[in-house]
Amino acid sequence: MNARENTLFTKKYQPFIKWVGGKRGLLTQLLEKFPKKFENYHEPFLGGGAVFFELYSKGLLKNKKVYLSDINSELINTYIIVKNNPNELINNLENFKEKHNKEFYYKTREIDRKEEFKTLTNIERATRFIYLNKTCFNGLYRVNKKGYFNTPIGSYKNPNIADRDTILSASEALQNATILNKPFMEVVNNTGKNDLVYFDPPYYPLNKTSSFTAYNENEFLDDKQKELFNIFEELDKNNCFVLHSNSDTNFVKNLYQKYDINFVQANRFINSKSSGRGKINEVLIRNTG
Repeated sequence: MNARENTLFTKKYQPFIKWVGGKRGLLTQLLEKFPKKFENYHEPFLGGGAVFFELYSKGLLKNKKVYLSDINSELINTYIIVKNNPNELINNLENFKEKHNKEFYYKTREIDRKEEFKTLTNIERATRFIYLNKTCFNGLYRVNKKGYFNTPIGSYKNPNIADRDTILSASEALQNATILNKPFMEVVNNTGKNDLVYFDPPYYPLNKTSSFTAYNENEFLDDKQKELFNIFEELDKNNCFVLHSNSDTNFVKNLYQKYDINFVQANRFINSKSSGRGKINEVLIRNTG
């Protein structure tokens, strides 16, 4: 390994947005269960991309094709802008940082209710997306049935709105990735033997009061979870390495009972009561033991 490669794979690449259910706190536990050797990499529920950035940081994606996708068009647009136009994006975010206050937050949030939203450029949309992510309550991406972003402002004293170093390093990591605005089931169109596919969908709710399952206007409940299981099985039959994170529920464990189910401990942060936060079990399902 030459000096440049050594620097590349000791540099830390990380998500440029916060994401509910993100895997930054679980990376060590998760990667212990990942295959050591695989062909190309696919992440169809991209979110904050913590697993992708960690694999890239460790040099495990070198000379591999990478496919990153999500059904959330605003999220995917932001990834594409970070990849292709990071400096202009940072300049816009610096401007938003100077304007940030409660009034500006809600004015920016409400744009998607208005006709002017359709006239925003892709960079303007990405700027809005990151700004709201960095300043809303707990980085919670939540929309209503009409698809309007409705998370209230967070109580941050100095939110890191224009994170130059993180955005530039993320842009570097994304250069050879194919970034797609597609539903998860289309992952089968790009996969081949020994490819690695990691699913991190909206989790099946632990109970009736924890039913935050949508990060766009579509819920991800029983039917969608079963559809995902069918894709998992299809990829398994196609000799892919398949891993899937989800909640530790009987529904999920019964669905995947013939596969290898591992337990990991995660921190729960999204709860209205402090007593509902803390360590909680999640499952990591693999098609190989």
